[in-house]
Amino acid sequence: MRKYCPPTEPFSSVIYQDSSFLILNKPSGLLSVPGRDPAHKDSLASRVQKKYPEALIVHRLDMDTSGLLVMARSPEVHRKLSTLFQNRKVDKTYIARVWGIPTADSGEVDLPLICDWPNRPKQKVDHEVGKPSLTRWEKISSTADSSLLRLLPVTGRSHQLRVHMQAMGHPILGDPFYAHSEALAAAPRLLLHASALEFVHPETQERLSITSELPEAFSAE
Repeated sequence: MRKYCPPTEPFSSVIYQDSSFLILNKPSGLLSVPGRDPAHKDSLASRVQKKYPEALIVHRLDMDTSGLLVMARSPEVHRKLSTLFQNRKVDKTYIARVWGIPTADSGEVDLPLICDWPNRPKQKVDHEVGKPSLTRWEKISSTADSSLLRLLPVTGRSHQLRVHMQAMGHPILGDPFYAHSEALAAAPRLLLHASALEFVHPETQERLSITSELPEAFSAE
């Protein structure tokens, strides 16, 4: 079990806000919501609620993943936003730096996933009882030993992008759960970033497109 040492700078970063919801930029290493252990009390949600006590978490990012996360400012908006996410009406884009160079410029990974209970929170591919899981990907650039990919999850399973990249033979650099030793050592953190969200505003019906700048850690040396 790794010691929980969440970053404190910036304390919280608001990318977008209005009277209906907030969109935050979560740093890698910070939980989306508090854990059961008192040592895991610090989280993006609890930090935001110190200034916006009405804010309610709509969806989550893995602790090691950075990027865009939405919090509603009322129960009614929370219900509407949750429905958008559940019905796959939110277009999500992630950027990942992975081990190696895919031979194709784009593709998809269609592999069913289920929790690996003896090793939770890890997930695994299971063709018999796994839930359908689909990820589309596009190659942005490559270096001698790694590639920057745009990942477009169609479904939203736990650890989906991380397991699908591992199954493709290109684990995400710095992944403490799924990367082999060389890929783990190749980055100081999991190089997975929730870079864009696009959806129809549940109150104004305006289509919003919000982006987050890629952290410096993703730059190839």
